[in-house]
Formats: sequence, C-alpha cells, structure tokens
Amino acid sequence: MIKVITSAERHTSNREWIHSEFSFSFADYDDPSNAHFGALLAHNDNELSPGQGMHEHPHHDLEIITYVVSGVLKHQDDLGNHAELQGGSVQVMSAGTGINHSETNPSDSANARFLQIWLLPDQPGRQPKWDAKFYPAEHKTNTLLPVASGKGEESALEINENVTIYLSSLERSRALKYQQREDRRTHIYLISGNLEIACSDGVFQLQPGDAARIRKSCDLILKGTGSDSNAEFVLIDLP
Repeated sequence: MIKVITSAERHTSNREWIHSEFSFSFADYDDPSNAHFGALLAHNDNELSPGQGMHEHPHHDLEIITYVVSGVLKHQDDLGNHAELQGGSVQVMSAGTGINHSETNPSDSANARFLQIWLLPDQPGRQPKWDAKFYPAEHKTNTLLPVASGKGEESALEINENVTIYLSSLERSRALKYQQREDRRTHIYLISGNLEIACSDGVFQLQPGDAARIRKSCDLILKGTGSDSNAEFVLIDLP
C-alpha cells in the first residue's frame, strides 16, 4: 500500500526566524491520527533565517538525525561537541539519558535549510552520543547512499534503531530498484526535483515536499523525471 502525502497536506509553522513544514504531529501541530509512521516520530523540513536558531534545550530517549540541505548549521552540546555543518552534512544525536544542545545559523546573509528526523530508539536509557559526516554530492548521485543506520551499513553513521536512512539524487530518466520487504515500512520524502514511484499499486508522481508512506508493497522502481534538476530524496527503511 502506498499513501502519498502532498506538500500542501503538511502542517506549516511560519515564524519570523524559522519556517517549518511538519510531516507528523510536532510542536503546535497535534493530530493523533498523524502522530508517527512506525518508529518515525517527526520529519520536519526547516528553513532557518541568518543569525537565528534554537537556543540550548534538552532531549532524551530520541534518535535525532539532521540532514543539512543547504547553508550552514552550527551545533553545540553539553557533551563538548562543536561543529559547523555544511550543506551535504548529516548529523546524528542519540539523546539517551539526556543531552542539551543548540542549533543556529551562523551566516549573516543566507538561510540554512535542514531536515530533522526523530526516531524512537530500540531501548531507553542509553548513553548519549553525537556524530556527523559530510557526504559529497557525487556519492549519492544515481544510487541509494546509506547515511545513518542501526544495521551496520558501511559509510553510515550509527543510530540505536533497526532503521536505515538513505540519500539519493537521481538524474532525469535514471532509475533505481528498491526491494520493499513485507514486514518493513518505507518513507520517501522528495527534497527537490520530480520523482516517479512505480509498483503493483500503480505509478505515483511526487513533487517537491511530497512524501510516500509505503507498507506491504512490491519492489519499487524510483525514477527521476524532472528536466531542471535531479530528484533529491530521503528514503527511510524502518520497522
């Protein structure tokens, strides 16, 4: 079964300092029928204004994965980690028993766009940790690049859940086959460009900001269809 959630169906939170699109219940958006998809609790697309940010605040018992789409995102936490994450960087933060952190945009002229993904961990009370890695654009072109995983995927940052997050950027008419397991869920979110998803359920066309929630489906054929830019997307394999 494939359910497409269009960009317009997301919840928009528009503040002076940050614009956010929420795929699931988050902050001031409370919809019990749209609280999660398996272990996936949040999938936010954020645009942070220059010089703005989220001041230090706590988390616990969450796996938080951040993908910087463009601009720079500055991270600091009470474990002593400091980093300025360029576009193309992925950050993982296992909050565990507790972590305090801040995320800010150090630029005085450019917005920072980033996706933030929240997952339930495989168990509560783990030791908190943080890590980050930059992935060059060519590493995700016309392939599925694992960037965060609890299954020991090579090149991927480690998380505490049986989930793998992939990045991909498909050129026009290039296609990938993804085997959808019967006992797993797949969440696909299109960052930019145009993407076609085909399986026995039919053929679905995704525009930027659209998502597909997939369960008990056939093998998926993912195809870039845009003429102006690659189809850049995130694919999450989860229980």
